[in-house]
Amino acid sequence: MNREQISKLAHTHHPIKSPLNDDSVSSLLAKALPRGDERVLDLGCGSAEWLLRALATHPDVHAEGVDISESDLEEARQRAVRLGVDARLTLHHQKAEDFTSPHPFDLILCVGSTHALGGLLPTLEAARDHLAPGGRVLIGDGFWERTPTPEAIEVLGDFADLSTTVDRITAAGWTPVQGHTSTRQELDDYEWSNWGTLADWALDHPTHPDSPQVLDWATTRRTEWLRTYRATWGFATLLLRPTPA
Repeated sequence: MNREQISKLAHTHHPIKSPLNDDSVSSLLAKALPRGDERVLDLGCGSAEWLLRALATHPDVHAEGVDISESDLEEARQRAVRLGVDARLTLHHQKAEDFTSPHPFDLILCVGSTHALGGLLPTLEAARDHLAPGGRVLIGDGFWERTPTPEAIEVLGDFADLSTTVDRITAAGWTPVQGHTSTRQELDDYEWSNWGTLADWALDHPTHPDSPQVLDWATTRRTEWLRTYRATWGFATLLLRPTPA
C-alpha cells in the first residue's frame, strides 16, 4: 500500500483533508462565495470535497479541480454524479503548477495542499495568475503556535508563527478579509480520525498482507503527533483579496 492509498484510507471519516469541522467548512464557503454564482478553482483538489460541497450548496456555482491523483479524481467524478452536480464540475488530471485556463476564476481554493505548488507564497503567486478581478483566494496552511522542537520541524516542515505568516502574506500583496484558526478540538479530531481509522482497518483485516504496514504507520504517526507536534502546531484558513497596488 503506497502513501496515496494510506492517505485515502486515513481520511475515510474525515474527507476534508485538513483540521476543519463541517461547520467551519460551511462558514468559510459561505464567506468565500458571496454572490453564489462564482467560478471556482481548487489547486490540489484531491477528491474535490471542497468543490462538491460548494456545488451542492450553491446551485449556480461552477467549479474546476486540479490534482495528480487519478483515483481521487475518479472518486470525485462518481460523487459528483450521485450529488447531481457533475454538469458543473470539471476535473483536470495534471500538476497544479502546469494548469492553464482560458478563463479566470472568482474563487481559488488551496487548503492543506500548498505543498503541491512549493509552499504558501508560491501558491499565492500561482493563484494570482488565475484570479478574476475582484476575486478571492481561500488558502489553508500550518503554523507554529509555539516554538517547535527540531523534531517537530523535521516531521512537519519549517512553518512560521501565525503573525509572521500573515505578515508574509500581506507583504506579498494580499489582504485577509476573513479567517479561521482551527480549534484544539478540530486539530485533535483530525488526528484521532486519521490514525484511528488506519488502526481500525488494520485490526479488522489481520490476514491482509498490508495490515502490519498500516498498523505500524498509524502507530508511528499517532506517536509523532502526541509526542512531537501536538503542543506546537496549528492550522489557519484565510480568505484573501489582492491588495490594490
